[in-house]
Amino acid sequence: MAIPFSLVNVPACEKDALGRLLELYIYDFSEFLPIDVNENGCYGYQYLDEYWSDPVRHPYFIKIEGKLAGFVLVRSFPDPNDEPVFTIAEFFIMKRYRRHGIGKAVAHEIFRAFPGKWEVFQINSNLPAQAFWRKTIAEYTQNDFSEHEEEGKVYQTFVSITSS
Repeated sequence: MAIPFSLVNVPACEKDALGRLLELYIYDFSEFLPIDVNENGCYGYQYLDEYWSDPVRHPYFIKIEGKLAGFVLVRSFPDPNDEPVFTIAEFFIMKRYRRHGIGKAVAHEIFRAFPGKWEVFQINSNLPAQAFWRKTIAEYTQNDFSEHEEEGKVYQTFVSITSS
């Protein structure tokens, strides 16, 4: 059973805290991609401001006992029929809280919060993320998802319903 957590919409006044957590996330991600810090020692995240100006972007903090434990950034894009398709833009659980079922529980809650079509992807070199998302999505959908590989990424697609 996962440790109790809360998902909190990130207000604009807490953008700097999200930016600092994104630095930790990108540092972890640098294991899989050749990413370097800039001259200020930061990675930066080019879409950060858009989470408060673009209505298809949704930033959430993950909190445990009121403390920051990670974040999930959700966005959507239109499919060919102009219906929204949701995706996890970024997903991060701080190392202290990993391997306790929190990531899976957070993902399932996010899927329920945004019913409809979903497409989740991982880069080919990030095998741990692929394993996590396959298992998490398989459990959520009872194996009713499809997977394909394209342009160096692995994609899982499925439909979320609120009663899952």
